[in-house]
Amino acid sequence: MNPNKKAVVLSSGGLDSTTVLAMARNRGYTLYSLSFFYGQRHDFELQAAEKVAAAMGVKRHLVSRVDLKPIGGSALTDDIAVPKSRAEADMADAIPVTYVPARNTIFLSYALAWAEVLEAWDIFIGVNAVDYSGYPDCRPEYIRAFETMANLATKTAVEGKGRFHIHAPLIEMTKAQIIRAGTDLGVDYGMTHSCYDPTAEGLACARCDSCILRKNGFAAAGVPDPTPYAAP
Repeated sequence: MNPNKKAVVLSSGGLDSTTVLAMARNRGYTLYSLSFFYGQRHDFELQAAEKVAAAMGVKRHLVSRVDLKPIGGSALTDDIAVPKSRAEADMADAIPVTYVPARNTIFLSYALAWAEVLEAWDIFIGVNAVDYSGYPDCRPEYIRAFETMANLATKTAVEGKGRFHIHAPLIEMTKAQIIRAGTDLGVDYGMTHSCYDPTAEGLACARCDSCILRKNGFAAAGVPDPTPYAAP
């Protein structure tokens, strides 16, 4: 890795963000990964993010606290049931209750603040607009708009020291393509966690939207799924 070529990578501990970390590492960046405890239903994803950071050799892994639970409005932060056993077509039919209001905007803003201090001009995020669950902050136009804002709102960019770039390398990829790409880069998906509603022991439920997309992705990729699922 090049110590002068830095990237801040948003890392949830899930399949997509872990693939993005591997991609950034493969491009020669020195990695700074950023995860959040934001009042979500469980912390298994944060445990996974710690494992991923160690495996990827990141320079520093930072976990920030942003309490979105009092705001609520999402099945991930409020007392709202997580949808289960839905067809993929139904997932994209409307914005689901697992959407967390303004979450990616908040996360990217924190990443931008850290990147400005580090003088890291590249920020990576694992959003996806193909196999996504109807989230408006996973679209290409959103990423472009945030990048424009980042270069208008920061001291370092306004002073001409550099230009921030928001990278979303998975945005046009299917889940199967993401899994194949990560597998080619040596990603161990067994250390990742994607489930919205795991058991108390951390087993994936196998029925939430995230689990279904993950399971179908491994099947379509022809790659064995290492996920520990709860018994049906």
